Amino acid sequence: MATRIGVVTFPGSLDDRDAQRAVRLVGAEPVALWHADHDLQNVDAIILPGGFSYGDYLRPGAIAALAPIMTEVIDAAGKGMPVLGICNGFQMLVEAHLLPGGLIRNAHQQFIRRDQRLVVENASTAWTSSFTQGQEIVIPLKNGDGGYIASDETLKQLEGDGLVAFRYAGVNPNGSLNDIAGLTNERGNVVGLMPHPEHAIEEGFGPDTSAAMRSGVDGLAFFESALNAIAARV
Repeated sequence: MATRIGVVTFPGSLDDRDAQRAVRLVGAEPVALWHADHDLQNVDAIILPGGFSYGDYLRPGAIAALAPIMTEVIDAAGKGMPVLGICNGFQMLVEAHLLPGGLIRNAHQQFIRRDQRLVVENASTAWTSSFTQGQEIVIPLKNGDGGYIASDETLKQLEGDGLVAFRYAGVNPNGSLNDIAGLTNERGNVVGLMPHPEHAIEEGFGPDTSAAMRSGVDGLAFFESALNAIAARV
């Protein structure tokens, strides 16, 4: 039986189909989950995709964090299920208190789209084990509210405990404190990041590389890592 990875669709999700395709490309079965349900359909991992859930009213991710299915997502995360939040999904994880801190409007007050260099700071999570610590990757970024903030005490804990999963390299595109692009929880099963790995999974459609235009596929390792983590749990 194929590994089943659920992708939750909220009103305003934009990248749910892209995430499903990434799951399919690594040999797993994508399972469409709906924000208003309480059924995770026996999935082995969960992805909260990018977009503008509920129109970003109140705060990005704030309403989605209270959606019915998030009760099950929070419970599953607490039991060790791998959960990945991408962009708006990262905002949901923060709003649901599965990851600390907050995300605010970009420092320059503008939406940004770029192929972003990242440094992998933690390669021991359910979503990063196919990387090596210190590896530089390129993942597309597109957001208007990607500035990561946290108290000095929280930042000290994140840095001290190795919970920064990814850091911006070359340029900080949104004013995130400590150049933080993504986080993990202490258990390593929950990861959130602002860039979009599901947009770097197929040659011809990913970021440019020195080998060829649009040939970057660094995003595949996220989903391959999840398969390894799921297999280790069985």
